Amino acid sequence: MFDSLTDKFSSVFRNLSGRGRISEENIRESMRVVRTALLEADVNFKVVNDFIDHVIQKAIASRSSRACSPAS
Repeated sequence: MFDSLTDKFSSVFRNLSGRGRISEENIRESMRVVRTALLEADVNFKVVNDFIDHVIQKAIASRSSRACSPAS
């Protein structure tokens, strides 16, 4: 289970770090993969949704408040 989570998270980070700029669409796409990985690992649905919503809000706010590159 942890190996699968590690692989999926690594894939998401690799995908994001390979981009010049991170768009809102990139963030949402990555969070869909993370959501699926967490649900497959039997994490509570409400916990997953709260976490994903929080991360998306923070990422979008961070992105709009300053120029954000994947390496930052």
